[in-house]
Amino acid sequence: MILSVAAEAVMQTVTAGLMAGIIYGLMASGVGLIFGIMRVVNFAQGEFLMLGMYGAVFAAALLAPLGLFGVTAGAYVGILLTGPVIFVLGAMTHRLVLSRSTGLRVMASEGEGHYTQMILTLGISLILQNVALAWFGAVPRQNQTPISDQAWMLQPIPGLDAQVFINKGQAISCLVAAALVVVIYLVFSRTSLGKALRAAADNPVAATYVGIKVDRAHRFAFAFGVAITAVAGGLVSVYYPFQPYVGVQFLIIMYAAVVLGGLGSILGAFWGGLIIGVVQQISALFLPIELQSAAIFVVFVATLFFKPDGIFGSKVDRV
Repeated sequence: MILSVAAEAVMQTVTAGLMAGIIYGLMASGVGLIFGIMRVVNFAQGEFLMLGMYGAVFAAALLAPLGLFGVTAGAYVGILLTGPVIFVLGAMTHRLVLSRSTGLRVMASEGEGHYTQMILTLGISLILQNVALAWFGAVPRQNQTPISDQAWMLQPIPGLDAQVFINKGQAISCLVAAALVVVIYLVFSRTSLGKALRAAADNPVAATYVGIKVDRAHRFAFAFGVAITAVAGGLVSVYYPFQPYVGVQFLIIMYAAVVLGGLGSILGAFWGGLIIGVVQQISALFLPIELQSAAIFVVFVATLFFKPDGIFGSKVDRV
């Protein structure tokens, strides 16, 4: 009896950690892309994730009367459709605001514009938070679907009375996130677009000599990075309630994942997010829920003590 209870607790925790970690990994991939290409710390990344959550809710509401998809399929189609909208918003944000403090024009300035970039992105974050609060209110919302409150019950070990409950909404979001990470990695590691972006990141001056428009590459990287994170936010909204200030709690996780996995690597950011998700859930077996974040940073600090460049910092390319 005791063995069954212990096994069930461990399997449930690990399963929940893996599912949360894959979603965290997709979020962090957007941050890793922006930092890897632009070397910009985007404090507004959490707010773009929040916009992805609200966008997914409204997209699902717009698709429902058309009857083209069921409620569940419509919710996920709406999540994917939110990505291009946030991409356009991100491109406009870069063009109108960030382009003044990034790229070739600030390479010779003190700190390469990093001080200005941090203040600008923090300002964008505060603006988006307050606009969302004014438009949507502070009442928590959720992208409610028929599977949001349903679960599969599995018995992984035959002969052992230990069951694992898997939320259907979270599981499908996890599968979609994993597929998107694979696609993103292949695009940025195997295509000419990915090579151009890496060239713009490695040596912007030399990239201009071979015809690569560095500012345009940075704009695409920023827009695509915030769109990735927004889609991840939409996937979370299926099983997690949110409000305008939800981005702050995920922002810390995203940057911890990026640094833990290795700065400048999409793949490293994904693995960093996966590790954080597992550590966060496993810590719940031994610590009160209030100390889960503390457990994440204990592992974070311990890892960087031995590997200052991140777990995969010396083993992966900037892709």
